[in-house]
Amino acid sequence: QVQLVESGGGLVQPGGSLRLSCVVSGRIFSISRYAMDWYRQAPGKQRELVATITSGNKTNYVDSVKGRFTISRDNTKRTVYLQMNSLKPEDTAVYYCHGIGDYWGQGTQVTVSS
Repeated sequence: QVQLVESGGGLVQPGGSLRLSCVVSGRIFSISRYAMDWYRQAPGKQRELVATITSGNKTNYVDSVKGRFTISRDNTKRTVYLQMNSLKPEDTAVYYCHGIGDYWGQGTQVTVSS
């Protein structure tokens, strides 16, 4: 069994920053061979893919966050990060970590509001 646990969410003012972390634990030797993703789901909306990082550290982002968000990984710590800068109210959502096949974290709430 594999567990993904997100942290780092919270309330931030527009223009602020947050860094989300996703720690992978359980029956897995290494996360290095897996692509990892961050998704988000806003109230009343479908879950959307925000960012992906491949095993080779190639990254991809949804257009709405390009230039503001950065996904990264530290395989030695079994952790994936999402650095979010210049946050906007429309970034408000529950953010989910996904990967190691099709495992999901429980989500962390990000609220951008003044």
